[in-house]
Amino acid sequence: MHGSEGKDVRHSTPQPDNRSKLFPRVMASLAIVGVMVGMMIGRLTTPDPSELQQVEVTKDGLVVWFNNEPKTHGEIVDGSVALLFEAQGKAQQGQLKLNDKSVNWRVRLSDGGLLLTVVAARPLQGDWAGSEVDDRWRLEIHLRE
Repeated sequence: MHGSEGKDVRHSTPQPDNRSKLFPRVMASLAIVGVMVGMMIGRLTTPDPSELQQVEVTKDGLVVWFNNEPKTHGEIVDGSVALLFEAQGKAQQGQLKLNDKSVNWRVRLSDGGLLLTVVAARPLQGDWAGSEVDDRWRLEIHLRE
């Protein structure tokens, strides 16, 4: 064993690799393409974020319109009605009349999304129900003393 010449197979010198060096590149390219296609499909299948479009005043409450159904959590806290929507939108406020008495409402941005509060000088009770109308989400809030 005087050298690394490949005179016969018994020596410790490895045989030359005849395989193509392109195989790892092809596999890496396929992996990158697979990740990109998966990201595009994921982007297409995620729903649009909910967005507050408008707030309407009715004779006994409010009607809130969204582009699609948001996750909603509502409570009656110390005589005020509070609804938290997992949605985007702009801050708004207004006033309505309930039994000829003023009721103030306000939409503001919070950590969890949009917070709608309805407050009056006397304790309020309320219930709300949502439905899909013309490819939009309509949430009706009915108030009572």
